[in-house]
Amino acid sequence: MRIDVFSIFPDYLAPLELSLIGKARREGLLEVHSHDLRRFTHDRHHTVDDTPYGGGAGMVMTPQPWGEALDELVGSAGGQLPTLIVPGPGGEPFTQTTAYELAGVPWLAFACGRYEGIDERVYDEARSQLGPERVRILSLGDYVLNGGEVAVLAMIEAIARLLPGVIGNEESLTEESHTGGLLEYPVYTKPATWRGHQVPQVLLSGDHQRIAAWRHDQRLARTATRRPDLLPSSATLAGGGKQPLQIVPATPADAAELFVLTRACWLDEGRTAGTFDIPPLTEDMDAMKATVAPGSPWHTWVVRDPQSGRLVGSVRGRSWRGAPDLSEPLEENVGSDRGRFWEIGRLMVAPDLHGRGLGQELLAHVVRSAPTQATTAWLVTGANSSRNLRFYRKAGFRRSRVASPYPGTVALERALSEDDL
Repeated sequence: MRIDVFSIFPDYLAPLELSLIGKARREGLLEVHSHDLRRFTHDRHHTVDDTPYGGGAGMVMTPQPWGEALDELVGSAGGQLPTLIVPGPGGEPFTQTTAYELAGVPWLAFACGRYEGIDERVYDEARSQLGPERVRILSLGDYVLNGGEVAVLAMIEAIARLLPGVIGNEESLTEESHTGGLLEYPVYTKPATWRGHQVPQVLLSGDHQRIAAWRHDQRLARTATRRPDLLPSSATLAGGGKQPLQIVPATPADAAELFVLTRACWLDEGRTAGTFDIPPLTEDMDAMKATVAPGSPWHTWVVRDPQSGRLVGSVRGRSWRGAPDLSEPLEENVGSDRGRFWEIGRLMVAPDLHGRGLGQELLAHVVRSAPTQATTAWLVTGANSSRNLRFYRKAGFRRSRVASPYPGTVALERALSEDDL
């Protein structure tokens, strides 16, 4: 990943030479360039601000140096274009979901504003040169800083630590606060007793199933106590006193909403894969209707928001009589409950509800719904979709011995046990 930062205080970025981010830079995993905005001024005082039109307190950063900085940035693109991030209290919230999204972008540029902000025409110019989708205004929280540098340091660290190879043990990323929509569970180390305080006995038991259940309960309890706003208002998380998910079989009447949700959910996958020529984005409404029609080999489930009635999630599964051999016609190879493989497909959650645990619940439901004769759960996902790969790896899926037939994807599988069924 390449990162460019423009600031009137480029030395502010010095901490990025330290710790794991500095190590990632030295190892070539991360390329960071800091630029002094005053280099793009032409008066002897290197002026970057002026009084605001219409009056008012404070000063505004002038468009000229920002425009020349943008011209130089685009001129160095070599056919590529960066995504420009401008920190500001008036922007959309920067969340862990945002960090994961931006970790998949190869080139980021940050503009550190000061004073009362940057002349609004700079944003218009950036959108005209980069495209509207590549200009993002992001806020760390509901407060005001003296400048954007502190926010940029926080954002770069949050994004860069998600890059492959930056964190030594990538499994440690899967249960952090805000991953899966919940805060992290309490952690302990040796000694077992310290100043009269005991490590919870369950952590000393060696029973990994009980430990996992305890940690999940602790995440729910901690989130409910400290950050109840993170729990979905639509009660889409089971446990912790919340209303359980209502995952129900899809009907033909759901086809239209499923069609729209599928398109919304797979646009990011198409961008990640570098092509929109993928079945979820090319299938028409008739194909969607066929999957939820009586007699379809697919078993499809949906979730609706209990308050608005909106369809917000779905997943489906079907049986294979043998190994998933997609060289054979589908009608000759699927649909039998005697199938040894249980294929999972189209796991999707409305983009505005990502990170709230709904995906985990849908995956657990479709695994539990496998026929008793099934021995293996099997699915395909984007080969370059690091977020999806982490999600399925955490759920026990590993690279399948049965290859995916779709370009740009990878097949994953996990054994099914009596506890799953």
